[in-house]
Amino acid sequence: MNEPTWRKPVGVLAILVMLTLWAVAVAMLSPVVGGWHWVLQLAFYLIAGIAWLWVLPMRRMLSWMETGRWR
Repeated sequence: MNEPTWRKPVGVLAILVMLTLWAVAVAMLSPVVGGWHWVLQLAFYLIAGIAWLWVLPMRRMLSWMETGRWR
């Protein structure tokens, strides 16, 4: 049986910190983005939420938590 590693709890804490910082950043931008046309708002939040948060740091963080290597 595999021993638990320190990477998973550290990774979970790092994910929570990143999500909190990201939520604060998006909330601070909401007055600016709120003045845009709804289509631009939708595009901004889709790109900001899915592409930046998931594809870039989260995928690598989850990979590191499982394997110990950044991919």
